[in-house]
Amino acid sequence: MLTNDCAICIREVDYSETSQIVTFFARNSGKVGVIAKGAKRQRSPFGGPIEMFSCGNIVFSDSTREKLATLIEFEPLAGIADSSVLSKDLFVLNCSIFAAELINLFTREYDPHPGLFDSFVKLLQDITNLHSPGEAKGQVLTRLISFQINLLKEIGLCPAFETCVNCSAPFNDRWPEIYFSFNAKGLICRDCQGAFPDKIRIKKQAAKGLADAQFLISSEDKIVKQVEDFWVRYITDILGRAPRMVKYILNW
Repeated sequence: MLTNDCAICIREVDYSETSQIVTFFARNSGKVGVIAKGAKRQRSPFGGPIEMFSCGNIVFSDSTREKLATLIEFEPLAGIADSSVLSKDLFVLNCSIFAAELINLFTREYDPHPGLFDSFVKLLQDITNLHSPGEAKGQVLTRLISFQINLLKEIGLCPAFETCVNCSAPFNDRWPEIYFSFNAKGLICRDCQGAFPDKIRIKKQAAKGLADAQFLISSEDKIVKQVEDFWVRYITDILGRAPRMVKYILNW
């Protein structure tokens, strides 16, 4: 059976001197691993090797989902994600690779998430369209944070920030102390924090950024970093290990 879809390459490795194994994240099919036979030949059927973040319409044969599908056609689409533009700024490139890594880690093959696909496209477009990404790492990170929130919502693992997960008290600026429990996956007020030994304390401005991603747009870079530090710790707690690209995201 042949399947048509719109997809972005989130991983590619050489399979032989002439072929590649490519992991696509497709809008309607989800994550799909394919073998792109002859992709590296001079007269490639796909117009050349398929690069990271290449986006286009694909046709693949998925007769059995226990094996790699076979890529039949790849028609690149302009204006979606330009790897040459992403590569011009190392931090932008690292954030893009980190987002792709999270998709690969948190999604299963043939499990579609069209909303997450759209969020990924928006991230890539937004960070490549920033006027001076090299001088605006906080802005790049803000957009990455928004993507991470959308990803966690899509897979049902986004924590609760609107109320205390124990007593349901609404979160607001009058909370004298703010805590977060990884086990309970949500904010904890001062009155309830004693019942959660795994709690960590969160600064008020960072808590605002966790509760409302729009708040980060006008926040200082140090607040944005505090929020991303939290998300990295939360994601690491879920996975049981830190994603490979984390060290390149936080070290700036």
